[in-house]
Amino acid sequence: MEKKEYTYHNIIWYMVLFSILGLLIETIYCFATTGILESRKGLILGPFCPIYGIGAALFIIILSEYKESKVKLFIMGAISGTIFEYICSYVLQVVYGSMFWDYSYTTYQINGRVSLTYSVFWGILAVLLIQFIKPYFDKIIDKIPTKPWDKVITIFLIIDVILTVFSISLYMNRAEKRYKNEQINETILDKIFNDDVISFAFPNLRLTDEYGNKIMVKDIE
Repeated sequence: MEKKEYTYHNIIWYMVLFSILGLLIETIYCFATTGILESRKGLILGPFCPIYGIGAALFIIILSEYKESKVKLFIMGAISGTIFEYICSYVLQVVYGSMFWDYSYTTYQINGRVSLTYSVFWGILAVLLIQFIKPYFDKIIDKIPTKPWDKVITIFLIIDVILTVFSISLYMNRAEKRYKNEQINETILDKIFNDDVISFAFPNLRLTDEYGNKIMVKDIE
């Protein structure tokens, strides 16, 4: 079993590179299955899908010791990925007030947050990540200078997260008022982070009404 200490440099760039790779995978998968080309990113500024970046970093730290066994990697990856996805879904809903994805339409799912299909995907991803993708990305990361790029990308990500939380909060507040037929008093910030901007970046945000129904925010007029 492999035991390795990962530096901040490794971890931050795993998160960045796999967030970008995850965005590409999500976009291609969405287009292939629905024929729709839409934004699948999780932050408003950068081309990132953070659940993949954070998930990949955690996978590498936790699962690298099982790299010699595809079966163990698959099983541990499926379990770890499902738990991680459920926690992410819950936390994102608490922070943003909206669900970013909903698997209620699938046969085997839990609260719309995780599903058997995606648990299998997590297992496959764990095998591909640890045995094939990580070694290639390690070579790229080793060539990235620690200074100043670690600090630069960290500051950028912090700003991106803050702006994302803030802009979605404004968007959800407007949507809730619109849904309740309440007056909306727009500020200059509402105009900057307007409905077109946010709905384009995050087209699958959902609002839960008083009856527990999930409503696509972009469909609220």
